[in-house]
Parts: sequence; C-alpha cells; structure tokens
Amino acid sequence: MVRPTTARIDLSALQSNYRHITEFVRADAGDRAPGVIAVIKANAYGHGAGQVALALEEAGADLLACADIEEGAALRAAGVKAEILVFGALSVSDLDGLFDSRLTPTISTPGAARAVQAAAARYRQRLAYHLKIDTGMNRLGFRFDNLRRTLPALLASENLQLDAVYTHFATADSPESSLFDTQRRRFEHALTEIKEIGGHPRYRHAANSAGMLRDSRVWFDRVRPGLLLYGIVPPPLASTIALTPVMALTSRVVAVKGLRPGEITGYGGHFTAAHPTTIAIVPAGYADGLDYRLAGRGCVLIRGRRAPIVGSVVSTGDAGTAGRTVNLLSGKSVVATATTDAIGFYYFDTTALKAGAQYSASVTIPKGYKASSPASRSFTWTGKPLQLATFTLN
Repeated sequence: MVRPTTARIDLSALQSNYRHITEFVRADAGDRAPGVIAVIKANAYGHGAGQVALALEEAGADLLACADIEEGAALRAAGVKAEILVFGALSVSDLDGLFDSRLTPTISTPGAARAVQAAAARYRQRLAYHLKIDTGMNRLGFRFDNLRRTLPALLASENLQLDAVYTHFATADSPESSLFDTQRRRFEHALTEIKEIGGHPRYRHAANSAGMLRDSRVWFDRVRPGLLLYGIVPPPLASTIALTPVMALTSRVVAVKGLRPGEITGYGGHFTAAHPTTIAIVPAGYADGLDYRLAGRGCVLIRGRRAPIVGSVVSTGDAGTAGRTVNLLSGKSVVATATTDAIGFYYFDTTALKAGAQYSASVTIPKGYKASSPASRSFTWTGKPLQLATFTLN
C-alpha cells in the first residue's frame, strides 16, 4: 500500500513561473532586461534538484546556482548541461570537483583564491569565477571597504578569469530596513573600485527574489530568483507576477471522530472543543515537513475548502453535516449566502459586507439536526470570523 501523504511537484508550473519571471523583468527593462540565474540550492528548496534543473533547462535557463560542489556534481550526474554556479565556500579538499563537474566557483576569501588558483594551475586550465563582495551581510565575501588591499593578488592570478561580481542582501524582505539601500550603494561603489584596480567582469548580479521585487536598480545584469521560481512570494512583499505553487502536500482523511465539549485533541492539548465537534485525522506530521506550530494557525484543503489545523498535527472541523444553508441579511435583503462544506464550515463572499454594519444570520436546519445555538442571530460585522451556529445530531 502506498502511503497517502505525498509531495507532488508540478514541473509545468515551475517552467511557467520561470517564463513569467523573465517576462516580468523584460516588461520593465526592455532591451536592457537582465538574465536569470535559477537558484536550485538545497535540493531545489526540497523540490528535487535533478528534475527541477532539467525542467528549467528545457524552459530556457542557461545558468543555475547551487550551494556547494557536491550539489553541482549531482546536477551533472542528472544530465544537466547548463552552466552551474557554486555559491558556497570552497573546501580545499573538494576542489577537484570543480574541474570534474565543470562548475563555476564563487571566490569569496583570499584563501579560497589561492587554493583555486593552485588547483587550476595543476589542471592547466584557466577557470572562470564569480567574485563575491560582502556589503554588509557579514558572511562570505571580500569586504567592500578593503578591496584595494585584498583583490589585486586575485585579479593577477594566472589561471583565474573574473567572470562576474555579486553581493547578497541581508534585508531585502524587510521594507523598513535601511540596510538594503546601504548595501546597494556599497556594491555600486565596489564595482567602480574593482574596475579601477583592473577587474573587468562580464556581468554583475545582486537581486534575490525579494530584491528583485523591491527595487529594479539592483537587477544589474542578472537576477537570482529562488522562492519565486517555486511559486512563493517572500513575505511580507507582494507581486503581480503570475506564479503557481510548484509543490502540493497531499494526503487523505483516515479517520473521523467526535469531540464532546471540553475535550482536547493533539499533543499538548492546545485545542479544546467549545461545542460538539467532529475532527478529521490526516496521517501527516514532522517527517512530512509539518511544523507543530501550524496547530491553531495553518489550514488544509478538504474538497477545495479550508479546514483549520487544530491539534498537533490534526485537521478538524464539523464533519458530516454538509448542506446547511445560511443567509446573511441586511434588513430583509439577502446580501450573502453560504452552504456548509463536508466538514461544516461556512464560506461567504464578504465583499458585500461593510465593517460596523448590522446583519442577521438565518440558518436552515437540515433534516436530522437540531441547533445547539439559536437558528438565527444578529451581529455587527468586524471583518473577523465568527461562530454563527453549531449543530448536533438528533
């Protein structure tokens, strides 16, 4: 028997996202539109690096980026032919992999520069590399304010060819942070200094997904979408790009049971039933990537309708009472109508409701049920969910 909880990867959605990203930058920049570096580090964010890389190649990607040499070698073994950039720090013992797998390294420290130069000389090759500048994130990279001292030896390396220069933003997804613009200005100054001391890269890049959405001034010659490729907009940012989530975690309801008022469900007993409630149990948990903190915050979709996750890790609702109809009235006029879904939740189009206005809810009781709270009630709409009525079997 196949376990019912699976992660489904839609490669056509991935390719569509890639195309929409390229169209987005092309629409804004025209003939000066930047190229794309498709980021597939960390097993393509859990989507399967080999299949993702091949699908992106098919969609037109000519440069992919991974975290380390091991990831790059796995991509080559999967049949990837596009250029592969390695973002991460280089271990001296692993440098053979750069040549065996035809990878483009990032050089981010003087020590790495010396080691890669020695390896390239040993292989009798001239190796193209990307130079990383630390403009304020304070991880990898040559410090932006010390380049005249640290870069000349690297730029003079006989077997190394500067191909690109890049930096990485620490707060691109924090609109209130001024560091993003500070890093942009530092990077632009660093590019000027690199040119003055003899560095002539073919292109420059800086914008991750959040940076790409936030400011076209940081697009430079290429952008580096990661989350966007997989259909995720970095919060709290928004986007007009037509994106589709690439991964769907799917499962089945394996049991349905009732809770009496005052009973709990799930580890820690954080959910207590306030009224007779029917819960649906789904066989998904930590091993499937579900954080226990989703209890009380996350939702699942059952037959296309949202149901809250209430226990760690259990989805719940009032199951088995589909068909109840609720009308929302303003005076005698019906402004919204909803019929409950298979787990007993109402879904209204609330765009017709006005905050602060008075409405009444009239509940149609289906055969075989009785209302455990009034079948109709009045309320003031606040924009927040509210309990209209609950039901128990006769």
